[in-house]
Amino acid sequence: LAFARHKRVAKNMFTTLKAFRCDASNRLGRALSTSCRTWNVFLAGEIHTDWRAKITEGAAKAGVPVVFETPNVVHSDSDDAGVMIQDHLDAPVLDRALYDNIGAKLNAIRTRTLINAADVVVARFDANTYRQWNAAFDAGVAFALNKQLITLHPPELGHMLKEVNAGALASCRTPEQVVEALAYVTTGAMPTRPGFVPFIDREKANKPQS
Repeated sequence: LAFARHKRVAKNMFTTLKAFRCDASNRLGRALSTSCRTWNVFLAGEIHTDWRAKITEGAAKAGVPVVFETPNVVHSDSDDAGVMIQDHLDAPVLDRALYDNIGAKLNAIRTRTLINAADVVVARFDANTYRQWNAAFDAGVAFALNKQLITLHPPELGHMLKEVNAGALASCRTPEQVVEALAYVTTGAMPTRPGFVPFIDREKANKPQS
């Protein structure tokens, strides 16, 4: 009984301290702790390059309070799972369109579920090799579900993605910027930018002397 009572007291103290830290973070405008809330972030986009690793490793290094989710990132598995698992290989006619349709529907169970559970969706578009129409579809689903959307793409895709970016709340050019954006919205942490001049200082510098 004594142990249970002490455990209850400790739990109440932890809850109170956590609430105090969160309240202090809100009042001060900068986070004192990353323990207030853990955010769920879904990373949508091509699965052939290391952009996801750059984001997840950067966030871990920066102590950003997030949990990352992804679609199936093994290309051959995402192609073959539907037919292999559901044993459709004995179908009379199994052309590539049907093969892809069966796999896409099975993959959609994971993708739709994780986007629905996400706080933030990052949609990555590549300018060279991987056009990623799937990323545009996932971004549209996220927007329709009122998820907070961040796009990630090189500058040269800005015009082609103007409608997608209009629905996003942030648009980044590098995985490092995505990490900085997540750090800021979750903890209030600001990045270091040598030479950056805040707007208020620019305004003062351009204001005529009275």
